[in-house]
Amino acid sequence: MYTIRDVNKAKKGNKKAFAKIIQAEKHRLYRIAFLYVKNENDAVDIVQEATYKALLSIGNMKEINQVAAWLKRITINCAIDFHRRQKKVIPFEDGNVEIVEQRMVHTEEKLDLYDLLDYLSERDKTIIILKYYEDLTSREIAEFLDCPEGTVKSSLHRSLKILKGKIEEDYMNG
Repeated sequence: MYTIRDVNKAKKGNKKAFAKIIQAEKHRLYRIAFLYVKNENDAVDIVQEATYKALLSIGNMKEINQVAAWLKRITINCAIDFHRRQKKVIPFEDGNVEIVEQRMVHTEEKLDLYDLLDYLSERDKTIIILKYYEDLTSREIAEFLDCPEGTVKSSLHRSLKILKGKIEEDYMNG
């Protein structure tokens, strides 16, 4: 575990203190990244990118007692950026352009919240992850995303309705 003293040292450029913070948070950051990309290697890449960005900008971090939230935000942003970059990739094979469609959940596949999250917008996905995987309250999520608490609550309600509808649809078709 790390202390506020470690955070202060890291802000001043102490790489050992920074490494101690990352070591304590790495599993949580990996889990967040994995929820976005659903691939172990990509999740590791995202955590590495987030760690690098955090190292470069830790001196500018304002709230030293919120280092975990700050790291989560960087990781989520890296995961969203990764996801956007992946959508723009068009693989070439034998000189022909193949357009890769997003993977749809088929009824014969195991229904899984990981897959269902793909039906949500990036912001709604982030809210669901923070609520149900990170156990944050609506108020904490609102502070984290810098938006009104009512927006978080309405997004949660709408997202859960979408997910429930998709589960029911897959159940009826399966």
